[in-house]
Amino acid sequence: MNRAVPTIKQIADATGVHPSTVSRALDPKKRHLVAEDVAKRISAEAEALGYQPNRLAANLRLGRSDLIGVLLPDIANPVFAPILGGIAEALAAEGYAPIVADAGNASSQQISFVERLLSQRVDGLILATVSQQDELVGFCMRRGLPVILVNRSEARDRVSSVVSDDGAGMRLAVEHLVSLGHRRIAHVAGPLSTSTGALRYDGFHLAMAGHGLTGAVREAAGYAREAGAQAAADLLAGARDLTAIVAANDLLALGVLDVLKARRLRCPEDISLVGHNDMPLMDVVSPPLTTVRIEHREMGRRAALMLIDTIRNGSATVRHDVLRPELVVRGSTRVV
Repeated sequence: MNRAVPTIKQIADATGVHPSTVSRALDPKKRHLVAEDVAKRISAEAEALGYQPNRLAANLRLGRSDLIGVLLPDIANPVFAPILGGIAEALAAEGYAPIVADAGNASSQQISFVERLLSQRVDGLILATVSQQDELVGFCMRRGLPVILVNRSEARDRVSSVVSDDGAGMRLAVEHLVSLGHRRIAHVAGPLSTSTGALRYDGFHLAMAGHGLTGAVREAAGYAREAGAQAAADLLAGARDLTAIVAANDLLALGVLDVLKARRLRCPEDISLVGHNDMPLMDVVSPPLTTVRIEHREMGRRAALMLIDTIRNGSATVRHDVLRPELVVRGSTRVV
């Protein structure tokens, strides 16, 4: 015989409280309204009875789904794993769940993904895909969908974001190389259509100018190892006296290493190399990569909390949370 499905009223009768108190205690968004000892007693009784909340019915009444869309430009890029981890952790603690889409870099494809997510009644979006002039942000705003940007920002400054201080990161990289005696330093830039590419490009030039230096730059076609290799090959073909290269991210730096090895150039004995991001396993490549560490998990966590606050409080104020990077010195840089 099937066991009767326990109800909120049964839990209320068993714990001696009003059903509305039970409802608040079992809702992660409202649990803080109930005294902690009472909430614990209610949770224990609900678990003992095998109670499962009917979230679908509740969400239909309230016009929400408790789902958050997360759009990535390239899910295979290791940078996004810790960002996603931080997002998922923060969302779960507040009763939300993420729907992750590998949306690429084409705005038409990204908009198509968001249209599908809208059909799933997502409550908001976290975008790691934006370009400097981004069509998707405008699309979301016209539909009244709460949006937070993570890792990248946009030039028009229409929505809030959580990013790293890209200019400061490049300053750390250049200052480190200059302190080792390097003067002939080049930059493999990320795509300048993205905020990370453009801001790190500007940061490189400003840091070099601060020491009275100029440096050759090649823009990579994308944040990929192959694109870094092509940009590095172009750099080395035009500037044979380089002693150091700063890459706009670690995947690009791996491409630089590929080219150096193919040309029988030693790193760091012939050319020092600095990456950006401190992706997983950068400490075990050969040589271990000196890089600028970004707190990606914290970035994801803050973006999720910022979005939840926007959903609940309807704030239209644009905010930018900028995290401080740090330099991690390993074996790919040395004194000249």
